[in-house]
Amino acid sequence: MNRVLVIEDEPKMLRNLLTILTMEGFEAVGARNGEEGVETALRELPDLVICDVMMPGFDGYEVLTRLRANPSTVDIPLIFLTARGEREDVRAGMNLGADDYLCKPCPTEELLSAIQARLRRQDEMEQAAARSVGRPPDSASAEKLERLGLTPREAEVLLWVAQGKANTDIGVILGMSEKTVKIHMGSILRKLSVENRTSAARVAIESLAIP
Repeated sequence: MNRVLVIEDEPKMLRNLLTILTMEGFEAVGARNGEEGVETALRELPDLVICDVMMPGFDGYEVLTRLRANPSTVDIPLIFLTARGEREDVRAGMNLGADDYLCKPCPTEELLSAIQARLRRQDEMEQAAARSVGRPPDSASAEKLERLGLTPREAEVLLWVAQGKANTDIGVILGMSEKTVKIHMGSILRKLSVENRTSAARVAIESLAIP
């Protein structure tokens, strides 16, 4: 069952969206404002986020910026659902990394179609990754990375990151969900005191080069 997070500050709209999604077989989670939405996304790691733009505190653009900046949520598809439908608004949202931009009032069929399209794209990416699985690194390399303070599983994830694999690829290779890979990546970044996967990969490569 796919989990969908809805971030919407208008209570009636939030209730309606959660009801529609639940009736369509999704696990629907709600957040009443942008700040709560970011916290919920980091905690629940949904498969997709639907977000309003005009909200007090964190608006939708701030929500998207924060989710894209966090390794645990960077790849989660996000659909803006908002009354701001001017071309400039759409362009701004898409430039920040939104996956779709729907205008209120949005027909239920259009919303569900957009959700399914995003989820289907994620599935296709995972299938493509399954077809491009490479040879696993040797155990000695993993043991070297464990000396950095990583668990054996985190070391395996970092080895594949150092080989340029995306989270979807790593999930398929190691037999875990993409969400679990993201959680491991967040832990790896904290333990290595680096800000992104590129820096983590560099640390791994340097460590593996030491006899």
